[in-house]
Amino acid sequence: MSYEPKRFDFSIPVRVNLSSDTQTKPSRGMKEAMMVAEVGDEQMGSDPTVWELCDRTAALLGKEAAVFLPSGTMCNQVAIATHCRPGEEILAHESSHILSSEGGGAAAIAGALILGLKGERGQFTADTLEEAIRPVSRYSPTQRLVEVEQTANRGGGACWSVEALHAVTRTAHAHGLSTHMDGARLMNAAVALGVPATDLTEGCDSVWLDFTKGLAAPLGAVLAGSRDFIGHAWRWKQRLGGSMRQGGMCAAACIYALEHNIDRLAEDHANAKVLARGMAQIREITVEMPETNLVFFDTEGTGMTADAFAGKLRQEGVLVSTSGKYRGRACLHLDVTAAQVNEALSVMKQVVNAA
Repeated sequence: MSYEPKRFDFSIPVRVNLSSDTQTKPSRGMKEAMMVAEVGDEQMGSDPTVWELCDRTAALLGKEAAVFLPSGTMCNQVAIATHCRPGEEILAHESSHILSSEGGGAAAIAGALILGLKGERGQFTADTLEEAIRPVSRYSPTQRLVEVEQTANRGGGACWSVEALHAVTRTAHAHGLSTHMDGARLMNAAVALGVPATDLTEGCDSVWLDFTKGLAAPLGAVLAGSRDFIGHAWRWKQRLGGSMRQGGMCAAACIYALEHNIDRLAEDHANAKVLARGMAQIREITVEMPETNLVFFDTEGTGMTADAFAGKLRQEGVLVSTSGKYRGRACLHLDVTAAQVNEALSVMKQVVNAA
């Protein structure tokens, strides 16, 4: 069996790419910022642009220090390995990215187990967490870390509220557990809720921010926490090959994103609502109303699987992703305009009517 991705079929022009917010391309302004960035060797601490990004992100998230890494998945794995020893347990939602989409990294890299917690829209309550915390016993793995995902991807891009997050982190800390936030779409939540990011990260011992999704940078994520935590995280960055040398060119793109691409996330949320309302009018499709930029839908009523529906859309130049037999996802981002939302809706109606 090969795990290599299928080669993309470039013979069919892409009209509307709703497959993921990772599909954004750097804007002209972002590319210009990358070209003029002052660089050094970030592994040796001599790249001033990387340090600027780390300092700005740490301040944005209300933490003492931060480290620049190539991806959000590496941020999660570095954080897990820094928090946990082999045989220890992480408590996270059963649909969380660290369980569903990171290749078993927690077990393979840190030797940690993950206990999946139930809850609506990718979130669990403080009461659910309390019930899952066991008395200390030599017969059970030591419970070490509580992880939350903001926004909850498979929960429909749902936002953890400030109150819910604080209740969960207070419960974790009361039992001596550390807390970690997968902040892949953290700024989407901050914009949607109308609160500073620090309100959402206050109770988290570690948190990272992805720059390759709604913030539209070509690569990079920043993991933040206490100065001691980040100091230890650097060893795992080294072990996992996270050095990026003249990383200032990439960090400059992320700084540009901080300065230009946060407030505009509201446009993606508005476009997601328009798309969802339009899809809901296609009677054979069931749509989950979005809180942020992710629109999940069910194709069972069309007689097509989600993969079959996505395949027919692909033939017309519209890309969506799938996450179940009938469950699909459309993702709004910087490179999708309001006009393209209407274009995608037109194609979806044609595909369903022709089925």
